[in-house]
Order: sequence, then C-alpha cells, then structure tokens
Amino acid sequence: MRIAFVFPGQGSQSVGMLSGFADNAVVNETMQKADEALGFSLTELIAEGPAETLGLTVNTQPAMLASSVAFYRAWLAAGGAKPVLMAGHSLGEYSALCASGVFTLEEAVKLVRYRAEVMQGAVPVGVGGMAAIIGLSDEDVEAACAEARTTGAVEAVNFNAPGQVVIAGEKAALAKAIEAAKARGCRRAIELPVSAPFHSSLLAPAGEKLAVRLAEIDLKPQEVPVIANVDVEVHETADAVRDALARQASSAVQWVRTIERMKKEGITDIVECGPGKVLTGLLRRIAPEIKGHNIYNEETLQAVLEKTK
Repeated sequence: MRIAFVFPGQGSQSVGMLSGFADNAVVNETMQKADEALGFSLTELIAEGPAETLGLTVNTQPAMLASSVAFYRAWLAAGGAKPVLMAGHSLGEYSALCASGVFTLEEAVKLVRYRAEVMQGAVPVGVGGMAAIIGLSDEDVEAACAEARTTGAVEAVNFNAPGQVVIAGEKAALAKAIEAAKARGCRRAIELPVSAPFHSSLLAPAGEKLAVRLAEIDLKPQEVPVIANVDVEVHETADAVRDALARQASSAVQWVRTIERMKKEGITDIVECGPGKVLTGLLRRIAPEIKGHNIYNEETLQAVLEKTK
C-alpha cells in the first residue's frame, strides 16, 4: 500500500465544518494557533457563520488551510502513517506544503489571507468570471477559448477531470467561450459564483505580489514530496517552490495530470484531508482503480486508519 494525501481548495468550506472534531485536542490546538496568528477567531466564524462571511475569499482561504492542516495533524496524532506524496487543489497546495513542514501554520494562514487579497484585487469585481464546461474534451474546451479570445482574455484554468474543465476570463469573452463550447456539443456550461477569474492570466499582477511576499518567508525542506499544480513536478529547493506558487495564481491547475502522476508513482490509496469530498469525486473519474478515502471528522479518521493499517 502506498498512500498519498490531497488537500481541497476553495469551495469546499461550510459553516460547522469543524464540528466532527469538536473534542479533538489536536484540531482545537491547531485552530487556536491560527486564530492567534490572524488576530481574530476563525474558529468562531467556521462554527457560527454567517456563510456569506465565511465565503469571502479572504476568510475562506485561511479557514480551509487551517482546517485541512488540523485534520492532518489529528491523523498523525492518532497513529496514521505519513503519506509518500502530497498535492493540493489550488489553495490546497498551500495546505499540502504546510502539512509537509514547508511553512509554519502561523505563516501559512497569514500568507493565504494575503494571497486572497491580491487575487481579489487583481481584477475588479464584475469584470471577470469562471464557468465549468462539462462533457467536452480538453482540446475542444481550449479551441472554444481560442475562438472567444477575439473578444477578450479567456482560458482553461482547472483541468479537474476528463470532461470537466473550468474556464476563466473577462465576462464578454467568457460568454462567447460558453457559446463556442455549446456549439461543440458540451453537455452543460455552468457559470460559477466566484468574484474573480482565478488562475487566469488576468491574475498575473497577483502572482507578482505573491512572489515578493514569498521571498520574505523562510521555507523549510519538504518532509513529504508535494506535487505542484502548475507543472506536476516536486520542487525541492525553496526558490523553486516560491516560483511555482507565484506562477500558480495565473496558471492552470493540472489536477488530472497530478492524479496520473500519483498513479505512475504506484499510489494505491489517496486520502482527501479536509472539509468536503470534491477531490474524491474527481478521483473516481480520473483513476477509479485508486482507492479514495476522506478525513473530515473523528468517524472518518478512524475508518481510514482501519482501512490503511
């Protein structure tokens, strides 16, 4: 058995997502450290909401990271084995790197809150958007975007699973790309309720600001190799990790290739560590022969421990 851990990104958050670990001392201690680092109670916001406030990018990103890292620490404290590989979807890459010891938790929650601010600030609200294109090949989605670029910037930004690609860009170009995708026979095109065209080239200014911030942080060596979103490589030097994270803001998330790399590395079991089950659903579509597991409360933690003994 070869186990990998994956960490979810923005969109998997929900009010009450820590309630399944209410009596876990490791989770509570981790969340307390996150609260102290941020200067406000993230734990209280997660517990009580409102959902609209938790859903603000500047709150969602630290909330997802702190929760995911807390669940991972609970796994280790319960006697769970260290995985042989890690990855995270978008924001989840920061969770993976924190779990792997590259950042301290305190640094990481402040860093992703800053990441949220600069990503949101790169494009005025209402100028850009995102849409999920269901039922088309990657090539057809990219062709639809290319056709629409006469109107403005639009591109494929999340290769989530076969037949599920997210596109992002300027509103008019996005609408034209959706039309072009429908003309090519896509089953559905769903505009996403997001406030910016994340991972598109429009967010290059955010990447530049992130690069400056990352240069100020001391990055430790990875305790567990983390596969980067942008190029599906494990970056062993601090400068290479910084570069990959800065580029990630305006580059596509290569999730299909990430899971395929894990398969090639002989991974037999993938554990989604954090709120929600999005990545486990994608795994079934990308590599159904790999067993998927979830850790999001005490019950699932114990179940995964049993299955991976």
